[in-house]
Amino acid sequence: MKPTGAARRRHLPTSPFKPPPAAPPAKEFAPEDRVTHDKYGLGRVLEVEEGQAVLVDFGTGKVRIPAPYSKLLKL
Repeated sequence: MKPTGAARRRHLPTSPFKPPPAAPPAKEFAPEDRVTHDKYGLGRVLEVEEGQAVLVDFGTGKVRIPAPYSKLLKL
């Protein structure tokens, strides 16, 4: 059976390669936070679904951005 997600490989101390960088911490947003998105531009967080998604009002419309929020930055 195939794993459903990307499995992380364990780094061995004897490996000649550098260890992979640590995963960035999960971003946390709160209602009323000002944010920017690569595609949609500036916006304001309306709702937060913990660890799932955030609903952002970008002025031209409301967009639900699912985790891991790769293109969403808090200002």
